[in-house]
Amino acid sequence: MASAVAATDLDLIIDKVRRAGALAQHLKAHGLITSFKADGSIVTNADTEVNLWLKEALLEARPDYGWQSEESPDNAERLNAARTFVLDPIDGTMGLSKGSPYWTIALAIVEAGRPIAAVVYAPDAHELFSAAAGQGTKLNDQPVHARDRQTLEDAEVVGDSRLFSRDIWPETWPRLSVQSRPSVAYRMCVVAAGRADFTMALTPKRDWDVAAATLIAQEAGAVVSDHLGNPYGFNAKDSLKPSLICSGPALFPEIIRRCAHLLTLENP
Repeated sequence: MASAVAATDLDLIIDKVRRAGALAQHLKAHGLITSFKADGSIVTNADTEVNLWLKEALLEARPDYGWQSEESPDNAERLNAARTFVLDPIDGTMGLSKGSPYWTIALAIVEAGRPIAAVVYAPDAHELFSAAAGQGTKLNDQPVHARDRQTLEDAEVVGDSRLFSRDIWPETWPRLSVQSRPSVAYRMCVVAAGRADFTMALTPKRDWDVAAATLIAQEAGAVVSDHLGNPYGFNAKDSLKPSLICSGPALFPEIIRRCAHLLTLENP
């Protein structure tokens, strides 16, 4: 029964996220209006309009679900909801504003602290990643699986190449091939689709950054945690996640071992 519910919810969020992607592309084509939040991060009218449209459309379809979004004020009502929508209306806003095709809309439905249905949509890249609990991961309706590379040497990574050359590592990382993508969710989906071996970040993430891609990665056979190997839980009072590791299963223990000395991230 639960899997049937997840599948029905997945159909809903795929449809709505596709429509929201078209809205974002329309706004981009007519010139984005850009401003900055109090913390200095960039926000555009695509972020706010996609957020408003999806909130109205989704809560009309599921009025008893909770709501958590980067672009909405938080409210405690979501904590008591059986299921909660968790949305990043535009993940990779800087990339969107600079013309990268790898920005995404990331949407999950969370139940009992775990995502049960998820979509990460990159409209300009023509890629829609989706997953429902227990049903695997698809990219544009075709099943995908994470790689299971056995050694770090020459591994393909999505992230910031500067991370691996910092002076925080007592052990030098082997040669890696690192590519950058502006959306955290997209980086995780690249791992899920078997296009890269892992992604990692030692900067804090929020539920909306990683909830959808966590299910997509896990259903594809990847492992997701913070840098100390602690699994994620979602829709708690505090949405902060200290860091991100998303990896094929064979590489995961070695990555965690290399991060074990970083008990705190005071200077991420």
